[in-house]
Formats: sequence, C-alpha cells, structure tokens
Amino acid sequence: MGRHFGDLAKIRHVITYSLSPFEQRAFPNYFSKGIPNVWRRFTSSVFKVAPPMICMYLTYTWGNHVHSEGKRKVAADYENEE
Repeated sequence: MGRHFGDLAKIRHVITYSLSPFEQRAFPNYFSKGIPNVWRRFTSSVFKVAPPMICMYLTYTWGNHVHSEGKRKVAADYENEE
C-alpha cells in the first residue's frame, strides 16, 4: 500500500553514498585538530565581533544610567513646601 518514505520518487543519474553509523568514529581528531581549529577561528573573529559588542554594552549601560537619573526627583525643588 503506497510507497515507503525512502522510495517516494525515482531520481535518475544521482548516486548517493552512505556509511554505516557503526563504521564511523564519533570524534575523529577531536583533540589534535578540533580544539586548535576552534582557537584559530575564535582569534580570527574576536576583533571583528568584540568592539561592536563592547560599544553597544557601554551605550546600553550609559542609557540606563541617564534614564535612572532622569527619573529621580530633585530635592531642592521641594524644600520649602509644607
């Protein structure tokens, strides 16, 4: 009754290869190539990403500080009222 999920369509002239999960290694070259690659990619992009993030953080904290100062009441305005 009907087709199975893997056989929904026939595609001509396409060759697919697969490897059994039992034949694959889970973490090949993880410590010898993986960690140095992560460090290389991090150091190459940190100077592109960090300055805008620092600038936006400083702008955000400055804006919050100015906003909190603007919401405070000035005590000198209310000294003579009773």
